[in-house]
Amino acid sequence: MTLLGRTTVNVVVGVAVLYTLLPVLWLVLAATKDVDALFNSDLFGDFAFVENVKNLFAMDKGLYGRWYVNSILYAVIGAATSAFISIAAGYAFDKYSFRHKEKLFGLVLAAVMVPQTVLALPLYLMASGTGLVNTFWAVFIPALFNPFGVYLGRIFSQGYVPDEVLEAARIDGAGDLGTYFKVALRMLGPGMVTLFLFQLTTIWNNFFLPMVMLSDQLLYPVSLGLYQWNSSATVSPEYYPVVIMGSLFAVLPLILAFMLLQRFWRAGMTAGAVK
Repeated sequence: MTLLGRTTVNVVVGVAVLYTLLPVLWLVLAATKDVDALFNSDLFGDFAFVENVKNLFAMDKGLYGRWYVNSILYAVIGAATSAFISIAAGYAFDKYSFRHKEKLFGLVLAAVMVPQTVLALPLYLMASGTGLVNTFWAVFIPALFNPFGVYLGRIFSQGYVPDEVLEAARIDGAGDLGTYFKVALRMLGPGMVTLFLFQLTTIWNNFFLPMVMLSDQLLYPVSLGLYQWNSSATVSPEYYPVVIMGSLFAVLPLILAFMLLQRFWRAGMTAGAVK
């Protein structure tokens, strides 16, 4: 690569890094300001970080803490269950032969291209018909099924689970379930972590479906709760600092998850690259 080419690549990467990090830097700086400092030109202003944290968890009788717990339940349990279902379905598509297999997988690929917002109204009508509207399950259950996760599950199964290993397990007397849980699932660990992180990010940032399904504030996730507070801030400016502080706290679990699990998802992203 020529010097000009390396310089161009470095400039593009540098711009991308700045584009990614500058909003986070602004969020951190804004979280240290009080209401008055947010609207003047002072870069740092009066340090009010601790006060903003106290106000965040005291606002509306500690409603933010409830939203945070809701998001953890929706995202962590939902992502773990969704990853397990996706890996199992992808494994079945890869290792088993059944009628209309490729046609069914084609439907899975077609479902990947359907925007989630398009499904919100049909999901609402289904939830309404079963009495699940304005309940925990109205948001939790739709997050369990991820067509893109099924597609990745098949790719991971092709890359991580050799057919010879499964055949050896069957010769040793293991049944289909035993082969999957005792042999294949252990090999698919990095792929499952990768799917977990993808789905964790998707569910944690989910906004439109909870807005359609929920009317009880006690069931809101963080994303929807902060949106409501931000709407109130136009009338009551004291909400601005807590919205910013709440947004800062909202990104921390995702950063922490990617940092703690990065060695697994890096391995997952290279599944099938080397045979």
